[in-house]
Amino acid sequence: MTLIKTSILSAISTIIRVIAGFISIKIVAVYIGPSGLALMGQMQNFISMMSSVASAGVNSGVVKYTAEHFEDEQIKQKIWSSALKISLVLIVPMAIAIIFLADFISMKLLNTTEYSSIFIVFAITVVFFVLNGLLTSILNGQKEIKKLVILNIIGSLFGLAVTILLVTQYELYGALIAGIISQSIVFLITLAFVLKSSWFKLSMFLESMDKEYRNKLLKYSAMALVSATMIPLSHMYVRDYIGTHIGWDEAGYWQAIWKISEIYLMLITTTLSVYYLPKLSSIKDKGELRGELLYGYKIIMPIVIVMALGIYIFRDFIISILFTKEFSPMAELFLYQLIGDVIKIAAWLLGYIMIAKAMTKLFIFSEIFFVWSFVGFVVLFVDMYGLIGVTMAFLVNYLIYIIFLYFSLRGYLSGE
Repeated sequence: MTLIKTSILSAISTIIRVIAGFISIKIVAVYIGPSGLALMGQMQNFISMMSSVASAGVNSGVVKYTAEHFEDEQIKQKIWSSALKISLVLIVPMAIAIIFLADFISMKLLNTTEYSSIFIVFAITVVFFVLNGLLTSILNGQKEIKKLVILNIIGSLFGLAVTILLVTQYELYGALIAGIISQSIVFLITLAFVLKSSWFKLSMFLESMDKEYRNKLLKYSAMALVSATMIPLSHMYVRDYIGTHIGWDEAGYWQAIWKISEIYLMLITTTLSVYYLPKLSSIKDKGELRGELLYGYKIIMPIVIVMALGIYIFRDFIISILFTKEFSPMAELFLYQLIGDVIKIAAWLLGYIMIAKAMTKLFIFSEIFFVWSFVGFVVLFVDMYGLIGVTMAFLVNYLIYIIFLYFSLRGYLSGE
């Protein structure tokens, strides 16, 4: 499947996800306000981080090796069985730890123990998050793009319905628990899709752990876990820093602009994960790899620039439609955030080479260094310029990151 075809299918799903995401933002903004939105961001980061840790971060490896051995059922059996067993080893102790530490985690993240029961619910249901991630990764590796698109649409609509119901009834508590409930049920829908696939056999998951593919998956695990833990931790730190040094409403403004970026860039990030990782993983020739990369820049970057420019021009209108008057101070954050978004996608196109080609050391170093350099820039620029310093830090960090990637990968791409 070509990049254009994948982009069209992704666009169908993304339009629905964008609409659902914006409606969710509006509901949350009306019912819980800026400070509530900031706490919701803390919870979402925690869920994302713990779900990835519970899966041992093997999903990127599952996509890569499933795509590489698309026609070899025996090897895929080893990959899938090993991935499942790696995850199952981690789920139980992690769930128990979260249950026992629920009060502590709630106090650290949400500044109160009032919501500790939400963390207990998450601990009980985290197995569904892990299994859903594994099955969707297999669908990706099997190149069943249409099924992934349908699943994304169903997940978006179902998540929206749950969010509306729980936020309108229970406000902040409902907002915090909505993601847990909706994603747990989405697993059952994913399972139904997988069961109907011609390649699905229960025996594909029941073989004993294969040492070779365990090690290969764990190599990817190291990369995935670095991203899955460092990025949420840094964002939780940034929100807390803004909340304690400026105010929690201001933390909510940053969460709002970050959410806008996250939603409108879904088209690009979805295409990269669905198309680029399997595609780049299967390419052996460096000349072909360079050609695919340049093709990606030619197609993707103009789209990103046009979207970012449009959002900047209509920023006041967007704030009035998506949020409430309480969020009007966030208008100053758009310029640096949107320029940073453009640079971010340009960097990600390069960065996917590290994942596809399992350049573990370079990836881990760059992730750790640039995640925490962002935090450092935030502290520096917020102290100097106030809230707008957060988006300035975002732009500067990605500018340095893309320069680093260019020099780090130049020899690899040129064949030297």
